Amino acid sequence: MSNDQPPSSPPERRVLPFRRGPVRPPVPPVPDLAKYERGKESDDYRHRMIVNVAAFVFVLGLIGAGVWLVDKMAQMRRDQECVLSGRRGCTPVEYEPQRR
Repeated sequence: MSNDQPPSSPPERRVLPFRRGPVRPPVPPVPDLAKYERGKESDDYRHRMIVNVAAFVFVLGLIGAGVWLVDKMAQMRRDQECVLSGRRGCTPVEYEPQRR
C-alpha cells in the first residue's frame, strides 16, 4: 500500500510585520517628585549607624527571649510528661543543708 502523497506537514507559518505606533515620550505616573528628594548633604551617616546598631541589639534581644521561652516550654513539657506518667521526683529540688 504505497501512498504518492508526502506526509502531512504542519501548516505553513509566516511572520507578520511589526507595526510601530507614534513615538511618544514616557509619561511619569506622578507629576513631580523633586519636592520629596533629599540632597546629599542631609545624609547623616553616624545617626543611621547608631539606629542600625540599636535595631540589631533589639533583634538579638528578641531572638534571645524566643530561645529562652522555647527552652522553658520544653522543660515544662518534660516535667508534665514525667508527672502524668506516674513517676515521682520529676523535678529536682535544690536545697542547702542547715549547718549547726
